[in-house]
Amino acid sequence: MTHRFGIGQLVRPRERLRENTGIYEILGLLPSGSDDEPLYRIKAAAGPVQRVVREADIVPASASSQANG
Repeated sequence: MTHRFGIGQLVRPRERLRENTGIYEILGLLPSGSDDEPLYRIKAAAGPVQRVVREADIVPASASSQANG
């Protein structure tokens, strides 16, 4: 499966991940997980927090909160 987002792009978690609010930057594109969904390494724009997320769990930072549910 092809990655929808690119390195350097700003994203944010979908509504279902409310505990992880804020803007993140894509640092790396990772191989797909066991469910064949692309994975990304992201870093919080306002701090040192890094994590790995599934593509389904992020949206472009410019997307409205109504459009990402």
